[in-house]
Amino acid sequence: MNATNIAALTAAAHAIRRARIERRVIPRISGTHRLEGLDAAYEVAAMTTRARLEEPGRRVVGLKVGLTSVAVQKQLGVDQPDFGLLFDDMEYLDGDAVPMARLIQPKIEAEVAFVVGRDLGPEAPSWSEFLAALAYALPALEIVDSVIQDWKITLVDTIADNASSALYVLGH
Repeated sequence: MNATNIAALTAAAHAIRRARIERRVIPRISGTHRLEGLDAAYEVAAMTTRARLEEPGRRVVGLKVGLTSVAVQKQLGVDQPDFGLLFDDMEYLDGDAVPMARLIQPKIEAEVAFVVGRDLGPEAPSWSEFLAALAYALPALEIVDSVIQDWKITLVDTIADNASSALYVLGH
């Protein structure tokens, strides 16, 4: 990766981070920062993750798979799932008040949260290995939120924005 590409990725990550902090929308970063391809999008997401992890006490507590529904993929004009991280400050429990002031243009989705009870190792597990590693499942609500104006996202935009992940509520 050359210095120009790194500068563009860094600028895109900074734009997303500022928009989240300031709770404002921005135009598609895929256009304004000429981001192309999934590798570039995931690198921007990694940059914003590193910045979040520099905050005192911040840690990753889980993973998310988004855009798994064909209907949602069609609605947003994408053709595959995306992946993001869940941070400790994103979690709320059943009955907690969700601070709407943290959000920009939220949407809510019913989900199932799987709690993995043991490490799976570096290789992709078989289906039976994956099922054997699950400790339990919980009902959950995911609150997705995009910094991209009017949710006019491309797959690159949503990946770069941590799979449009904002908050989640765990049931019991």
